Amino acid sequence: MDKNQATGLILIALMLITYFTFFKPEVPQQEELVETTEEVTPNLELPDSTSVGAAPTLPDSLINVENQTKFGVFAAGAKGESQLVTLENELVKISIDTKGAEIREVILKNFNSKDENPVRLITDKTNEFVTQVTSMGKSIDLTELYYSANTSTISEGQKITFTLNLGGGKTVSHEYFLAADSYEVGYNLRLRGLNNDITKDEVLFNWNEQMITQEKDVEMSRINSTVNYYTLSDGFDEIAERSMEYEEEIINEPIKWSTIKQRFFLSAILAEKSFSKGKFSTDVDMANPEMVKNAKVSLTIPKEDVTASEGANFRFYFGPNDYHITSEFAEGFSKNLWLGYPPMLWVNKYVLIPLFDLLNNVLNNYGLIIILIVLIIKLVLSPLSYKSYLSMAKMKVLKPELDEIKEKHGDDMSKAQQEQMKLYQQVGVNPISGCLPMLLQMPILLAMFYFFPQSIELRGESFLWADDLSNYDSILSLPFEIPFYGDHVSLFVLLMTASTILITYSQQQVSTVQGPMKSLSYMMPIIFMFVLNSYPAALSFYYFVSNLVTFGQQVLIRRFVDEDKIRTILEENKKNAGSRKKSKFQQRLEDAMKAQAQKKGKK
Repeated sequence: MDKNQATGLILIALMLITYFTFFKPEVPQQEELVETTEEVTPNLELPDSTSVGAAPTLPDSLINVENQTKFGVFAAGAKGESQLVTLENELVKISIDTKGAEIREVILKNFNSKDENPVRLITDKTNEFVTQVTSMGKSIDLTELYYSANTSTISEGQKITFTLNLGGGKTVSHEYFLAADSYEVGYNLRLRGLNNDITKDEVLFNWNEQMITQEKDVEMSRINSTVNYYTLSDGFDEIAERSMEYEEEIINEPIKWSTIKQRFFLSAILAEKSFSKGKFSTDVDMANPEMVKNAKVSLTIPKEDVTASEGANFRFYFGPNDYHITSEFAEGFSKNLWLGYPPMLWVNKYVLIPLFDLLNNVLNNYGLIIILIVLIIKLVLSPLSYKSYLSMAKMKVLKPELDEIKEKHGDDMSKAQQEQMKLYQQVGVNPISGCLPMLLQMPILLAMFYFFPQSIELRGESFLWADDLSNYDSILSLPFEIPFYGDHVSLFVLLMTASTILITYSQQQVSTVQGPMKSLSYMMPIIFMFVLNSYPAALSFYYFVSNLVTFGQQVLIRRFVDEDKIRTILEENKKNAGSRKKSKFQQRLEDAMKAQAQKKGKK
């Protein structure tokens, strides 16, 4: 760089320094505002309505207009405070919110859930009651409104009245009443002075509930949970309990009551008059073991009922599915405890339940009660058992002659049957007399399938290694699941299976059954082992004890049944066959066989 270039650069630098020192432009005012804002903002305390990102608070006048638009004549209830008010007795605690006058929680004090805490039948997270009216073409949800609560204690129990004063003599009131020592909650809904403001002739009561899992065995709970209802024309009906799919029923006729039924507990509503119609549905989220099923109940209340001076009266039931309690709540309500079809229903209703209650008043050990039930039933049925065994012994004595007839007539089954019937008539033996006593005992055996899985008295009661007789007993948990069997091993079921095989072997010693039927009789205990592995321990224990008593009966009867004496008696009967008249059954059976043989001969 030469001298001239260096001199030029120095002069340019001096000119720039002079310019920015004496002639620089003024800083724009916007820059100063930004800088000032950054310095002041941290110390500002702005109200919520002016915070960055918060919605501005509307003036009261605009809020009133908005509420008036949304709720119409009910706008006075749009603002208020949510508080829980409690109804409580020795059995149940019920929390009701001043917002909506809605039941938020129901706790059953005397029953524990699987987590050992009191059963929470209803919670605000799993249950929703919605009461809707139509006013001037708009659907108004009464459970979105705020009410004032007045609690009073009367001689019969506790009462809470939730009131919303709309002015001009118009009020909405919800009244709840809980008596001492009761699971029933009285409920009255009254819309006073609002007849002209409600423009649709029906009020909707919608009830959505996710049934909380209360038992350890959620699968058994699911197949015993559903929605039941009772119509004035057809009586009791239900959505299929065992369904794991979405199920829906629409009923366009008067309904008296509806129940959200779990295995051991019920939540129900009953109308003093009736609901005009209803819609019910259930579905299952199989991936959520904390919920049994989802239930929805939609009931329609006639407008004239709630606008009448006395209002519409209802009753809730929140409590155990106990036959003795539910039978007093309403007509047909005890059917929530399904005891089977007749004759199993009759056996449970008139034999097992009274017998169980009688023993329960004396003993507090349910294992011993089950043993005594077995002994009493077996004692009463012992004449039938003796007759059945005696019939099998007679058939065993006749077996050589029966085999001879089969061999003689070969493939001519019709002729063989006629000869067999002739032999039976000669010796005075009825071939089905051994089956009838067994058939008469079948309703009792089957009734147990309905009785034990639903007996709330057994819930949480332990015996031997079973910690809960209403649940399966497990001595071994498997790391995998066996189809149709499960992921555990029930010892009572194994004992029942072994004892059944033992009895089958004992009966085969006096039975004439041969071929595939003989093998099939040994397969039945194995089949029941798979079926009963996840059933309550009380049921498999009952069958196990019953098998032991049956085996003892057979050993005892065998001492009094002398096959030689039977053979002598049958021979005497054969000699006197000509003087003995055929029974009506034998005559009809013989005539049927002859007719069949003649028909076959014509072909």
